[in-house]
Amino acid sequence: MLNTWVVAPTCLPLVRRRCHACTSDRFRASGKFRVNANHKALDAWLLVLCTGCGDTAKLTVFERANVRSVRPELLDRLHENDHGLAAELLQDPVLQRRNRIALDWDGAWRLDTGGSNHLDREVIDVSVRFAARIPVRPVRLIAEGCGLARAEVERLIAEGSLVSAVRLGARLSGDFTFTLKR
Repeated sequence: MLNTWVVAPTCLPLVRRRCHACTSDRFRASGKFRVNANHKALDAWLLVLCTGCGDTAKLTVFERANVRSVRPELLDRLHENDHGLAAELLQDPVLQRRNRIALDWDGAWRLDTGGSNHLDREVIDVSVRFAARIPVRPVRLIAEGCGLARAEVERLIAEGSLVSAVRLGARLSGDFTFTLKR
């Protein structure tokens, strides 16, 4: 029987970027947007606040976009400061590259295993699904989900009792499966 675990965000991740006003390198997404119109051109930014000094920085969503090229639904969500849109945009690789940022997911996600009734079986087949692109080491997820120490998980991998098609020691942000034989 295949069990499904879900890695889900609990809040918006911190944005890693150097502050121009202080020495901090972490920003908190406020979930607010700024939209500016200049004749037929639109600019939009996601506002982030420095965790050290509270200074505001802008992450470019789009610049000098023609008004007709922006979907009305997107423009409405920007004007409404849609929190879901902020979460979507923060995970967009194009936006991350354009603004030279990285995300810090420490403490911003949780693992939902659906209960611990499957842990006493001889063989456990688990499918891990990511609700967002959260980079986490599978070893950490398996240790947390099965109630084991990370060293114990590493030992099970070395013994061949824990197998997967993906490398379990590297960070992943995509779905994977594993089998644990006790």
